[in-house]
Amino acid sequence: MVAAAATYAGRAHVPLRNVPTRPMSDPVPASRMRPGLVALFAVACGVSAANLYYAQPLLPQVSRALHASSGATALVITAAQVGYGIGLALIVPLGDILIRRRMVPRILLIAAAALFVASAAPDLTVLIAAVAVAGLCSVAAQILVPFAASLASDQERGRVVGTVMSGLLLGILLARTFSGLIAEVAGWRVVYVTAGGVVVVLAALLDRRLPGEQSRPSIRYTELLGSAVHLMRTEPLLRLRAAIGGLVFATFNVIWTSLAFLLVASPYHYSEAVIGLFGLLGAAGALAASFSGRLADRGLERWVTGGSLVIIVGSIGLLGLGAHQLWALMAGILLGDMGIQSVHIQNQHLIFAIDPAARSRLNTGYMVTYFFGGAIGSATTGLAYGAGGWSAVIILGACYSVACLALWVVSLAVPGLGSVRGTGLHRASSAT
Repeated sequence: MVAAAATYAGRAHVPLRNVPTRPMSDPVPASRMRPGLVALFAVACGVSAANLYYAQPLLPQVSRALHASSGATALVITAAQVGYGIGLALIVPLGDILIRRRMVPRILLIAAAALFVASAAPDLTVLIAAVAVAGLCSVAAQILVPFAASLASDQERGRVVGTVMSGLLLGILLARTFSGLIAEVAGWRVVYVTAGGVVVVLAALLDRRLPGEQSRPSIRYTELLGSAVHLMRTEPLLRLRAAIGGLVFATFNVIWTSLAFLLVASPYHYSEAVIGLFGLLGAAGALAASFSGRLADRGLERWVTGGSLVIIVGSIGLLGLGAHQLWALMAGILLGDMGIQSVHIQNQHLIFAIDPAARSRLNTGYMVTYFFGGAIGSATTGLAYGAGGWSAVIILGACYSVACLALWVVSLAVPGLGSVRGTGLHRASSAT
């Protein structure tokens, strides 16, 4: 069974020496993943991920308060994502060997401390550093997602992952509404104070409610990291889906990093509170996309991915019209976030089935690439907006989304890259 799971397209992968890839702890009986627990995972992921995005509707206000340019202020978002990427590479793999019910609350307490520091930042440099640490520790969300997948059966994993990931994306999007409304009333610093308090409460709740686990495998940290690199190097499906995810998240950040600058200018002239309300549109798109997890359970991963990518490309065209047409801007946000979330759900459904015992390491490879793409997206968006305004941002978003669609089209010609069922890994994993 181990040999079968290590085989891709007729070739046996050579396992990393002394690093077990299928220890005894996964899968956990599905009866433990009840609706209340699914909801807790979704909320926890949403709150954790929200820490990365509170600044987006606040960028104009932060720019004025700290006397920084729009391009420099956009680095707050980039720093959070870079910190998150480092945490994905160095912290998330530990989810395969440490007791997650203990690990997650401790990481969140550090994130809360960083948020409190951000609230008192005297200048942009301190704010960037604090947000980077908060991003580093907000990877708790990416420890919880594979944990939830391990608690679900093969037949319901797509639905469970889709629900939890919808909670994560809702947190990202509603963070804008939350921060915009609070900033309008009390200023941007109070946003971070409130967020830190919410994370402290969440850490206490998870410490009480997360389920216990069987004994975890004993692997040295260096071997654990080496195993994550090995999986990325030897699993073509993981590499493909990571690349698609990175391009999709770059597109996501092109939209959201620049949106506040568009909405404060002519013809809209919106306040921070109104800008934050646009997160509700993205949240609606995220909820609609959660249905794609059920389609993944039916083996339709390839075609749901392709259809979602077409929707993303179309949404960029609507966003282009949105420079002067509010209806087009709102439709573009709704459809774009629906397509982006749908692709992300399909990606994680596929990679989690490659090896149930290495889901945290698989998630590391995928999410490092995903957030590296996001960091590039936000950094290049600041440059594009400074150079050519909203028109340049739309061209940049079109480049990322069309490149992603082209990559998917090319992958259609490669046997076995469409779904887990096509690789044979799903059957091997389930049988183990």
